[in-house]
Amino acid sequence: MKVNPLLFLWALPALLLTSCTDKCEETRTVKRFVPITLTLRQVREGVRVEEARTLQKPGKIYTKDGYLFINEVKEGIHLIDNRNPESPRQIAFLRIPGNGDMAVRNNILYADSYMDLVAFDISDPAQPREVSRVESVFTNGQFEGGSWVVNTQNVSLSDQRVEYVTETVKTDCDAVGQWSSCPNCVFFDGFANAGSLSSPAPNTNGTSGSMARFALYDNFLYTVSQSDLQLFDIQNAAKPAAHNRINLGWGIETIFPYKDKLFIGSQTGMHIYDNANPANPTRLSTFEHARVCDPVVVNDNIAYVTLRNGTQCGGFTNQLDVIDISSLTNPRLLKSYPMQNPHGLGVDFPNLFICEGANGLKTFNAQSATDIKQLKHLTDMNAYDVIPLQKTLLMIGRDGLYQFDYTNPSQLRQLSKIAVKRPY
Repeated sequence: MKVNPLLFLWALPALLLTSCTDKCEETRTVKRFVPITLTLRQVREGVRVEEARTLQKPGKIYTKDGYLFINEVKEGIHLIDNRNPESPRQIAFLRIPGNGDMAVRNNILYADSYMDLVAFDISDPAQPREVSRVESVFTNGQFEGGSWVVNTQNVSLSDQRVEYVTETVKTDCDAVGQWSSCPNCVFFDGFANAGSLSSPAPNTNGTSGSMARFALYDNFLYTVSQSDLQLFDIQNAAKPAAHNRINLGWGIETIFPYKDKLFIGSQTGMHIYDNANPANPTRLSTFEHARVCDPVVVNDNIAYVTLRNGTQCGGFTNQLDVIDISSLTNPRLLKSYPMQNPHGLGVDFPNLFICEGANGLKTFNAQSATDIKQLKHLTDMNAYDVIPLQKTLLMIGRDGLYQFDYTNPSQLRQLSKIAVKRPY
């Protein structure tokens, strides 16, 4: 039978229309940003000590003299007695509006509170006491992919409250699994360093994870924003004073001090700064890469950099780059190793630990930079950042703080866990 070609062409649009109007249902979890406005007075009067509380949205981790400091994203800091890693004891919660980072020198805790840097005396860790504040030194920042900014009148700031919403929506069948229109939404892909603090040794610093934006060196506290390195003179530890500000370029994420150098991770590369003059670090070189998120740690003449994609990071790369920095002015890639979605990392040579986000935690033997061998992969956790510390590994993730004995890195032994109230 012959088919009239004109009749076929007439019927084709109807067939296409029918296929395009088929509807399917898709259930998804989205991260929604709800605008809020806070006065600067509200922020500054919001600091207070509260009873210990459960973790809800843990972020950065820090440790000093057997105590842990865990950031509760944008809300404050959990103070935890960890002198017995098998039985950590939560002792207080320090509410700090807009907090994301911290550092500790001697008995002074430095923390950001949106636009301000605040110093606390933690001689008694259960009763932190605000001792000074550098006001309006930060003008903007970012939490969980949402940004905040101080308004031009300098009396209020605009921020965003994050809500995680699970919803079922109608979609075109052909579009299921693809991103579809959702104003103000971002699809959730996981994550957007024994003793007593009462008698610290002179000029002792704590230890941070690889995701840190705060670092201590000599008489200075260094903080990085998305584009600047802000220095604070802490010769008088209890009274930090704003010092030099250095433009670093776009997409700055992390800072890692090593000897008299600063290694700064950005979305476009690893920057190396000479810190011989701590009051004025100078750029030596940049190791460039495609746009991705990029924390870095260093051991001897080797830098380890994890590159990952995601909603906030862009790009399509998930790998570990091992970089020869024996020539600080000419860093050279030795080898790249494929990863799943690497986040924070830590090195206690030859042990290397890499957080794979929703894909768990991995341990490696990094004795040979060009032949790094995987030893262990724990998959039943969401890993964000780590601190290797005297055979005890601290790991923070979406579902809480884990501690492992890594005497045998091929067989991590879990010592304890502080669980979140509700994973998000």
